[in-house]
Formats: sequence, structure tokens, C-alpha cells
Amino acid sequence: MTTEIITAPQRQRRPLILWAGLILVGLHVFAGLLSLVWLPYDPTAMAGGRLEGPSLLHWVGTDRLGRDLFTQMMIGSRIALTVGLGAVAIGAAIGVTLGILSAFATRWLDDALAATLDILIAFPTLLIAMLVVAASDTANLWSAIIALGIALSAIVARLTRILAKRVLVMDYITAARTSGSSWPKIVAIHILPNIWPTLAVNFALQFGLAVIAEASLSYLGLGAPPPNASWGRILQEAQGTVYTAPLGAIAPGIALVSLAIGVNLLADGLRDAIDPTRRAR
Repeated sequence: MTTEIITAPQRQRRPLILWAGLILVGLHVFAGLLSLVWLPYDPTAMAGGRLEGPSLLHWVGTDRLGRDLFTQMMIGSRIALTVGLGAVAIGAAIGVTLGILSAFATRWLDDALAATLDILIAFPTLLIAMLVVAASDTANLWSAIIALGIALSAIVARLTRILAKRVLVMDYITAARTSGSSWPKIVAIHILPNIWPTLAVNFALQFGLAVIAEASLSYLGLGAPPPNASWGRILQEAQGTVYTAPLGAIAPGIALVSLAIGVNLLADGLRDAIDPTRRAR
């Protein structure tokens, strides 16, 4: 049996990770919220010349139609946050419900649900989302959110099932059942409070996955349609001018990567802050 030794620099590193994640995510949240009330330019207007470089008037330059790229980047932050939160909310609602039901199900039904979840998880999230979006009448932002939420629900359901089964074998669950507590009461009072820290970290990771998947869908033309300036669509439009105006592709790429890294750092910091065994080390 080995014992992990946590040094002082490692303990100091944990809050730094959390703060780094909060700063990166906070910048995108600020830009997304600000875009609701103020934008430097009309996102559809030709605010300058075609493919202009960074300047005082256009901080990130302009695209091939003369539209301000910084304005589109701000709208992209709003779309990324909307998709991430919406997809995680749908995935959590479906996944937690299925996971709890599977934990309480009979053995044959539990095995059937577990096998179904394993099959769904075996398919890439983006592929499932593409199939759901393709099955809808038109590709739009809400169809992308629903598709990603359904795709992510299998991962959440499997994790919820595993965590709930671990809690169900505890002595306090047996005591609650003996005292006459109903199953809904046991779920609300004993199971969910004990599994939510791990689920919260997983939701943060799923958020980053949903943002990247939405950008991929938009790049393929299956995400938010124009005039919605998704980062994926900005990348798709900039691919023809990547050599003459590389900033048009670099800027949304940096934004996408920074948000994904920020969410992962935030999830890592939350895990250290929430998990009492790690916090005590």
C-alpha cells in the first residue's frame, strides 16, 4: 500500500489552478454578457475594409466581408456559453434521471440499461450530435444544444449509475430504508448530496466538450446559422484567407482553446476544493 505525499508547493498550486480557470472562464463570461447590451459594431455591417489587420478601430481586424472580428468574437463567446450551459443542463437532466433509475432497477433491466449506455458512449459525441441535427428540419442553435445534450447524457447517466450504486450499499441507506423512508426521499436526502461533487466536476468537463463540439458542428455548417457568429463558423469562413489574413483563423482558435482550458482548470480546481480527502492533504 502506497501513501501519496503532497508537498507544500503542490498544495499552493491547487488554488492557483482554480483561479486560473476562473479568470479564463470569467473573461469569456464577461464578453458574452457584455455582447447582450453592447457591441463595438453591428455584426452584419461592413465596418471597414476587407481583411484589415489589427488597429485602434478594429482590435482583431476585419474578415473577408469587412465585418469587425472582435464583435464576432464577443458574439461567439455568448454562443459558446449558451451552448455549453444548455447542453450540460439537458445532459444532466436526462443522464442523472437515467442513472438513478438504473441504480434502483432490477438486475436484468440494469444490465440492459448499462449495455445501452456503453453502446452510446462508444460512439463519438460529435457523431451522435450530427445525427440528431441531421434528423431535424433545419440546423440552428437550439437543435445543436439539444443534440449535444442528448449525446452527453449517456456519459452522465453511466457516471450517475456507478456513483449511486456505491452509495446504496452504505449502512445509512439501510438504516433509512429500515426507518420507512421512501425511495424519493432517500434519493433527495442521501444519494444526490453524496454524488453531486463528482457530478459537478464532470459537468464542467462536459461543458468544455460541448463547446468544442458546437464549434465543430458550426464549422461543418450544422450549428448556429448566420448571422450568429459562432467560433466554428468564423474558422470556416477564414480558411480561404488563412495565408493572407491568418488572424481571422488564429483569434477564434485561441478563444476556443482558452475557454476549453479554462473550464478544465476550473474543473480540476473544483475537484480539489470539493473533495474532502484531497482538501485535507
